[in-house]
Amino acid sequence: MAEAEIAVSGYAPAGPEGAAVTLPARPEPLRLNPSETAVIVVDMQNAYASEGGYLDIAGFDISGAKSVIANIRTTIEAARAAGIPVIFFQNGWDRNYAEAGGPGSPNYYKSNALKTMRKRPELAGSLLSKGGWDYALVDELAPQEGDFLIPKIRYSGFFNTGIDSFLRARGIRNLVFVGIATNVCVESSLRDAFHLEYFGVVLEDATHQAGPPFAQQAAIYNIETFFGWVSTVADFCGTISQRPPAEASPTDKA
Repeated sequence: MAEAEIAVSGYAPAGPEGAAVTLPARPEPLRLNPSETAVIVVDMQNAYASEGGYLDIAGFDISGAKSVIANIRTTIEAARAAGIPVIFFQNGWDRNYAEAGGPGSPNYYKSNALKTMRKRPELAGSLLSKGGWDYALVDELAPQEGDFLIPKIRYSGFFNTGIDSFLRARGIRNLVFVGIATNVCVESSLRDAFHLEYFGVVLEDATHQAGPPFAQQAAIYNIETFFGWVSTVADFCGTISQRPPAEASPTDKA
């Protein structure tokens, strides 16, 4: 049986005949329509991907971040060329950390950024503080015109943000996740998307974990087995590049 015949049908009912594509993925290929698809770039900030950022200061290994940045750049360039929206999540809080929740919130105790600042008071107001270097997206992945930026204050990009209505208003039901950290904000966002009936795919070579390598392996296992699909940058870019250009709509021609 051909691969396309055994593919799970994602959200691919709209558009001209033949517009849907089949993305090689695990545990099975996923058939989707690029016009109902978006790329979600999770927290590619100095805090998570740069030397001197929060993860680095807190003692996490960020040695894989450079290759992830390069692979994400390849991914979003291909997405833009195919007309697929690129959405950036950006994690952090106000300078006084009121948005972090305080002692009445479990986030106060579990956020390693907040714990690091309590151990090192001189860092207060710098880690993941809106407007600061740590909070900023890495230079290599600066959003371009037509991209979207959605701030968030918890691990999941679906918590207390407008992302769900934003996506539904545009008919988007397939989400391709890249970013840091696979086992924290990427997985949390993909899980919430699953519960809201989105088809979630993670590009494993465009993600990096917070913690030892087994954290990456466990997150990929969870996603592949329970919450979504797993693919690669090469397969995603190759698949969407095969899509024939969509005909311009009357409003496009105006």
